Amino acid sequence: MKARFSIFTIITTLILAACAPATPIVPTPDVLAIRTSAAFTVVAEFTLTAAAISPTPLPPTETPTPEPPTATATEAFTNDPTQAALGTPAILTDDYSFDPATVDVTILDGTAMTPGQVFVKTWKIKNTGTKAWGDGYGLIYAGYADKMSGVPVPIGLVEVGQEVEVSVNFKAPDKVGEYTSAWQMANANGIPFGKAIFVKIIVK
Repeated sequence: MKARFSIFTIITTLILAACAPATPIVPTPDVLAIRTSAAFTVVAEFTLTAAAISPTPLPPTETPTPEPPTATATEAFTNDPTQAALGTPAILTDDYSFDPATVDVTILDGTAMTPGQVFVKTWKIKNTGTKAWGDGYGLIYAGYADKMSGVPVPIGLVEVGQEVEVSVNFKAPDKVGEYTSAWQMANANGIPFGKAIFVKIIVK
């Protein structure tokens, strides 16, 4: 009787053990999925932080206002109607030149004179300036050597590029000797210009 009970107990225990619910299997966590999720979380936090912080706007860059141009050219008055009409400033100058071979029209250098002799010396010169010669223009004594009582002869209008003969009335000195006198053109204000021209005589 006891033996049957023991067998029955063992069989019953085995049946109960077989029918009992099995212990649930805990799934192994996916490490890669956990890391990926954590990375997305960090990125999301950075994005939210960046969106929350507003960047400080930079001050606007000022564009310098250009200054009006400063006039540097000095305008000169001109009596040239063409230049005046075009509005082109012109610098007017006085000047002259001469050919050494033809400058002496009368009384060549070394001409003999008697004491106190009166004579007229004439030179040929050319207006090479940029303005015409008008009233007040003429020869003046250049202060070199002897004036020999020289008195210049008035000249008329001389255009730019025109050749003209200019003269001075002289009186030879009373003493025997060699004499030289230098003369130069001057404008209406008495300001000399150009190279000096000479007369040279020998009083015998």
